[in-house]
Amino acid sequence: MKPVLQQIFRLKREYARLPFFDYLRDDTLPAVERLSFFPCMAPFILSFGDLNRHVLRLEPTDDPYLKMINAHSYEDDHHWPWYLEDFAKLGYDDDRQKPTETLRYLWSDATIQNRLLSHRLAHLIWGAAPAVRLAIIEAIEETGNVLFALTSRLAAEVERETGSELRYCGEFHFLLESGHAMNNDHAELAEIVLEPALRADAHDRVEQVFAWFADWTEELLRYARRERGAEQAQGERVPAAMAG
Repeated sequence: MKPVLQQIFRLKREYARLPFFDYLRDDTLPAVERLSFFPCMAPFILSFGDLNRHVLRLEPTDDPYLKMINAHSYEDDHHWPWYLEDFAKLGYDDDRQKPTETLRYLWSDATIQNRLLSHRLAHLIWGAAPAVRLAIIEAIEETGNVLFALTSRLAAEVERETGSELRYCGEFHFLLESGHAMNNDHAELAEIVLEPALRADAHDRVEQVFAWFADWTEELLRYARRERGAEQAQGERVPAAMAG
């Protein structure tokens, strides 16, 4: 598995240089404005718990790799309520619209990469051997590490300005993700011996994970730029925590 982990860290470095992450690093923009991509994430974030509960988790099992995967799935299957909590704190509950309009947006082309990402990952996982699934999970974790390392800084800025803690965007979530990172044991993963066919399969699937997440970031950036233009035309959004 060591060559696969090396590939993951190389792809992570490339992933961190994508334009979306440059946008999150742009200190000329207010933190709230850089978080304006947040509603676009909803389809993927809300389905991520299901991915852990119903795709990754296989119980009962005697397979040692599946046991590792199951333990990981219990760490990641309950984060979506924090997303909804931040959604409200960032003021998006104030956008009153009909349920049909919400559904129309969630299933529109504006969020197609978010919707497809869960399906694609499920397909990738279901077709993989347990050891290869571990590689897929590690790749997913490293994409999250890039995102939350940046949003945690933005959340800290929002908290300084408003006094309101963003748990999903912020350090609360980031520290949990960094702490459990496959039980924080890359050394254990590196010791897994993959026969050549499985190693080649892992390389291919890891490459695909980063490619799909790259498409995801492009969609988030398009949404953020569109929102920024709309808010500048109508007046800046005021987070719920700042209202009143």
